[in-house]
Amino acid sequence: YLPSMRTPTAMIVGMVLCPCGLLLTFTGTVAPSWRQVSQMSNHPIDFVVEQGIWDICTERQSTHDRLCGQADELAYFEQVPVRVARGMMPTSLALTLLGLVVATLGVRCWQKEPRHLLAGISGLMLLVSGLLSLVPASWYTHELWTLPAPAGGTLVAGYGLVLSYLGSCLEILGGLALALSFHHCCKER
Repeated sequence: YLPSMRTPTAMIVGMVLCPCGLLLTFTGTVAPSWRQVSQMSNHPIDFVVEQGIWDICTERQSTHDRLCGQADELAYFEQVPVRVARGMMPTSLALTLLGLVVATLGVRCWQKEPRHLLAGISGLMLLVSGLLSLVPASWYTHELWTLPAPAGGTLVAGYGLVLSYLGSCLEILGGLALALSFHHCCKER
């Protein structure tokens, strides 16, 4: 006789993917590197400017001399994709935290049966939070080469942008997995 599993697999998948997504999205949000500018004229070959949504840093890669809090001389922070990201990324993080609290109440591994309706609602919240962070990351990527940058530099996506993308995708997948709990609610009725 094997005891039945109390927590459905989809819920476990959601409860694993969403916190991972939250961690990646948080790191991406606070990271000062959504975009890197290198090989600029009038600068050493190893000089790099990193632009995030909150900070601008410069670094000499050969010596690892890094200075953050650089002046925004090009009005980079005034650009609409950066301003939108500054609003939507923290909103996404807050909604993810709230969604995880609701998910914890719905999944409740210590109960005999999970609360499928609560788990489904949390799945929708986490799906929306993933979309809230995916939109600014996608828009920023679309505008990557049009945002103001030091003259003559080579532009590449930074690790903060990549982590934001990955975190968004994990939150969306985890939210979808938890939203499958609605199926159980419909079956009961």
